[in-house]
Amino acid sequence: MASLFTAFPTDGSLSGAGATTGQFRAFWADAFGEGINDQSEIDALVAATKAAHANAIVAQVVRRGDCFCLRSGLPVNESIASGFDPLQALIDAAHGQGIEVHAWVIANAMWNSTTPPKDPNHIFNLHGPAASGRDNWVMTRSDGVSKLTDDWMLDPGHPDAAAWVVNAATSIVRNYKVDGINLDRIRYPDGNLGSLVPSWGYNPTALARFRAETGHTDTSSTNPEWTQWRRDQVTGIVRRIYLESTALKPSIRVSADVITYGYGPQTTGSWENTRAYAEQLQDWRGWLREGILDTAMLMNYKRDSLANQHQMYDEWNEFAKDNQYRRSVAIGSALYLNDIASSVSQVRRAVAPSAAGNNAIGWVGYSYRTPDAMTNADTRSGATGRAELIKALTQPSQYDTVSPPVFADAPAVPAMSWKTQPIFGHLRGTAVATDGTLLAGTVVRLVEPNTGIVMRTMTTDGTGWFGFVDLPIGTYRVTTESPRVTGGVLGQATILAGRVSLLGAVAPGPTPTPTATPSPTTCQRTDGPGIGAPAKVASGVGGFHASWYGQSGYSTLCPGETATAVVAYYNSGTRGWLADTMGQVAYLGTWNPEPGQDRASTLGGDGGGGSPNTGWPRYNRVAAQPAEWVGPNQVAWFQFTIVAPSAPGTYRLAIRPLVEGAQWMEDFGVFWIVTVRAP
Repeated sequence: MASLFTAFPTDGSLSGAGATTGQFRAFWADAFGEGINDQSEIDALVAATKAAHANAIVAQVVRRGDCFCLRSGLPVNESIASGFDPLQALIDAAHGQGIEVHAWVIANAMWNSTTPPKDPNHIFNLHGPAASGRDNWVMTRSDGVSKLTDDWMLDPGHPDAAAWVVNAATSIVRNYKVDGINLDRIRYPDGNLGSLVPSWGYNPTALARFRAETGHTDTSSTNPEWTQWRRDQVTGIVRRIYLESTALKPSIRVSADVITYGYGPQTTGSWENTRAYAEQLQDWRGWLREGILDTAMLMNYKRDSLANQHQMYDEWNEFAKDNQYRRSVAIGSALYLNDIASSVSQVRRAVAPSAAGNNAIGWVGYSYRTPDAMTNADTRSGATGRAELIKALTQPSQYDTVSPPVFADAPAVPAMSWKTQPIFGHLRGTAVATDGTLLAGTVVRLVEPNTGIVMRTMTTDGTGWFGFVDLPIGTYRVTTESPRVTGGVLGQATILAGRVSLLGAVAPGPTPTPTATPSPTTCQRTDGPGIGAPAKVASGVGGFHASWYGQSGYSTLCPGETATAVVAYYNSGTRGWLADTMGQVAYLGTWNPEPGQDRASTLGGDGGGGSPNTGWPRYNRVAAQPAEWVGPNQVAWFQFTIVAPSAPGTYRLAIRPLVEGAQWMEDFGVFWIVTVRAP
C-alpha cells in the first residue's frame, strides 16, 4: 500500500505546506459607456480596479457580432478609432499592475439596430433576417417572433451559428494573452410565452436537426425531448469552448455569466424548477459537475433593500457555494441596483462561507460603469460613485460598520488546482464516417480497450465534434454504432494529465502468428497509480474543514473481488476531529451523484440498506477517522474496502467528509471508479 503514496508525507502533520491563498475580485466592464473605448478610459479602469484591491477585469470585447479588438477575425466595433486595439491596450495596462484580463463575449447577440453594420462580413449581414435557408441563423420564437425588443439573436441549435460562437471565443484565446474567456448570454433568451415555458429556438435549420437526429416531430414547448435537445445545444457550445480553449492555453480560466432569476432551488423545490434550467435552458450546475466550466460567475442581481430579493440573493449564493463540484463559483452582484452600503453588505455575504462551510472563490461587481444606483439614475457621475464604493470596500467608512473592511487586503487570484496540479486529462475529436462525411448528432462511446467497457457516452454536435472532460490517464477508443462507420471504431487516444488529447487513428496491432490454442484465460485485477497531494491546501479556516490530500489509484477487479482504498484529507480548519465523539468525529459519507447523499452503494457497506458487507461503519458511512485525534494541519488516512459487483461494467462511489452530528465538510468531488472485468 505504501507504494501508492510515494509523494505523500509519512506522518500526520503537514510541515512546510503553504495555505491556498487568494480571492477573485473583479469588475465587469461593459462596452455600453466608459470602460475600454480609448487609452485614458483604460488607464482609469485599471487604476480603479487596483484601488479597490481587486485583481481582475472582465471586459466586454465581443458585444454584437463585432470586437473591441483587432486580431480576433471579427469585424472591429465601429466606435473604435482606426488602429487602436482596446483589448491589447487593456492587457498591457492591467498586466503591468498585476491585474488579470478576462475577455467577455456575448454569445448569442447579432445586432440591435434598423441600420445594418457597415462591414459586409458582419454576421448580421451574412446570416441575419435577410438570409435564407441554412444561411439564416436568426433565433425565432414559437409564435414566429424573430427578435426580442430590438435584439436579433443567433440560434444555438443552428450548427453554423454554434460554430461561429466557438470560433469567436477561441480566436481571442489564440491571439491575445488573456487570462480568461468569459461567456455571457450563453443560453436561450428572456421574453418567453410563460414562466418555465422555453419558447425560443425555432430557427428552421435547428428544427430540422432535431427531427433528423431524434426522430421526434413534436416541437411544442411542453415536449421534454425538444426542451432537453435545446439545453444540450447550449451545453455543447460551452463544452467545445472549454476544451478548445484549454488545448490552446492550458492555464486559461473559462467562465460564464450565469442567471439566477427569482428564488433559488431552496424555494422552487429543485434546481430543475428554476428558470435558469427550465426556461433559459442554461444548466450551469451541470457544467460545473461535468467540469466544462472553470468558474460560474453568478449574475445574482437583486435589490438588497427588498426583503424578497434579499432572500433570493442569499439562496442563490448558498446553492452556488455548495454545488461547485471540482470547479468554482464567483458571486456577482448588481452595483447598479443598490446603494453603496447595500452593495458592501452583498459583497460580505458573497465571500462568506455557506452554512455547510463552502466558499466561493470571490466576487464580481456589475458594473464598473454604474457603481451604484445613484450613478445608474444619472444623479451623480460614475467617477464619484466609484470613489465612494472603493472607499467602502477598502477603508473604514459610514457604509460598513464591520472591521476590517471587506477588501482591506489585496490578495492574488486563487489558482485553479485542477489545472495547475492536474490529475485528469481530456479528449476531443470529430466523428467521421468511413466515406469521409461528418457524423452530426451521433452517439459515440468512450471505451477502455482492454476490457471493452464503455466509460462514457456523448452525442456529437452539428459538425460531428465531441469531447470528454476529466478522464483518468490511459488509452481509450471511441466507437459508434452508426452503420456509416465500418467496424464501428472512430479512433484512439492516450490521455495525459492536464492535456487535451486529439482523437487519432487506432494503432495497428502486431502481425499475428500461428499459435497453439490458448488455455482459458483467468480474470486478473489491476490497480492504477496513486494520485498525489496538491501543492497547496487551505489552512486555518474557522471551524470544521477538510481539504482533499490524495488517494490510492482506481482498481480494475474481477466479479466479487475486494480491494482496499485509501483517501487522505488534510484538516484545514481550526477545530480538531475527535474519534468516537458525536459532533467531533470525522467520517467519509456517501455523496452525489452516485450513489447519492447518505444512500447505499453496491460497492460496499455494512450489509444494511441493501449494501454488501465490506466492513464499513454503516451502509452510508464509508470510513471513520483512523486516529483518535486529527488536529488542525494534520492529515487523516481514511481506509475502506470495496467489492466488485457481479456484473461487468464501470461503477462510481462518490464520497464527502463530514463531522457526524455537526456538518458536512467541503465537497471536492472525490470519487472512486471501479471497473469490473468479465469473468
